[in-house]
Amino acid sequence: MSGHSKWATTKHKKAVIDAKRAKSFAKLIKNIEVAARMGGPDLAGNPGLELAVTKAKKTSVPNDNIDRAIKRGAGLTGEVVDYTEIMYEARGPQGSALLIECLTDNKNRAASEVRLAISRNGGTIADPGSVSYLFTRKGVVSLPKNGLGEDDILMAVLEAGAEEVKDSGDNWEVHSEPGDLQAIRDALTEAGIEYESDEAEFVPSMEVQLDLDGAKKFLKLVDALEELDDVQNVYTNADMSDEVQAALDAE
Repeated sequence: MSGHSKWATTKHKKAVIDAKRAKSFAKLIKNIEVAARMGGPDLAGNPGLELAVTKAKKTSVPNDNIDRAIKRGAGLTGEVVDYTEIMYEARGPQGSALLIECLTDNKNRAASEVRLAISRNGGTIADPGSVSYLFTRKGVVSLPKNGLGEDDILMAVLEAGAEEVKDSGDNWEVHSEPGDLQAIRDALTEAGIEYESDEAEFVPSMEVQLDLDGAKKFLKLVDALEELDDVQNVYTNADMSDEVQAALDAE
């Protein structure tokens, strides 16, 4: 799940466990295939593909898998890769909002599975536009604090197009326009600052605080959605207090 809150931090930590690795690999491979199909197999001439490959390597996807995905996406193996991007909007517990980003080769299957996961886990499908207006597409680079202050980060990325640096608990987050992601990454690398992730994401304009019961229900809903093969990302405006997070961690 993507988001920028204590909730998101908790989910991020859970997402790195080995049980999720195969699922993560599949999503990264799909992104490589789509990028290669759209811009060709040459990393130097296809920034989208270069970014997709970089992310896959950061998650330890084997090079053989990456190479096969590039060839398959570019049509060099004779296989046809034809994915469609679809965005679903939903409401979760206590007025929380969700954007569910899918990448699928079967729109009917994706729609059916997403609707079923939402309805079975306490959510409701929302009308198009009724949730998406709460989010803005932004480039988001997350990096561990490691003793770095906000001014340290700002000095490195301001001229690269950074709009703001946000405190996200253990991490700093640099927000920018999606098109400035590459420049932000380059600026951090040049400054010798390591980053954990860089994504074009939907960032909420305001957050909804969940109590413990709402957080449990929401976690169940998000887990059900993220288990679906066609779901690439789930964005949300849900957040929780330190007390709720501690109660969840204790269970």
